[in-house]
Amino acid sequence: MEARLNLFTNQIAGKVVRHLNAAGKAIAESPLPAATQELIKIRASQINGCGFCTDMHTKDAAHAGETSVRLNLIAAWREATVFTDAERAALELTEQGTRIADAAGGVTDEAWADAAKYYDEDQLAALVSMIAIINAYNRVNVMIQMPAGDYQPGQFG
Repeated sequence: MEARLNLFTNQIAGKVVRHLNAAGKAIAESPLPAATQELIKIRASQINGCGFCTDMHTKDAAHAGETSVRLNLIAAWREATVFTDAERAALELTEQGTRIADAAGGVTDEAWADAAKYYDEDQLAALVSMIAIINAYNRVNVMIQMPAGDYQPGQFG
């Protein structure tokens, strides 16, 4: 299987991806915990059906020391006992921020207040930005049918 569009050789796509990567770097350097960042990326990617991003971020998380139990339970985080209250709040915000079209009001005040109990303003800014960026990546990869399964941790730098 080949992607419909090569993000690395197309000038316009390459420029857009470089900007998204730069934004992602700002978040990676933020005070939002790295493990939470990966949970967000994985959960949004699962919801959006982005095999490429799900493959990448589960492998990156495992490489960084995330346990297989937690990785296997991300999609069922509500019933799982392996996530902290802060992580659960981030996952709820991720789901609501990813499924905006499914709710007339978007992200609920309750979900925002719950996240704000655990994350300061800079972390919330990083959390919101991470949700937006991974959703953008998911949509690009789903539209171009980017194949999944061959990613190696650290492959993109």
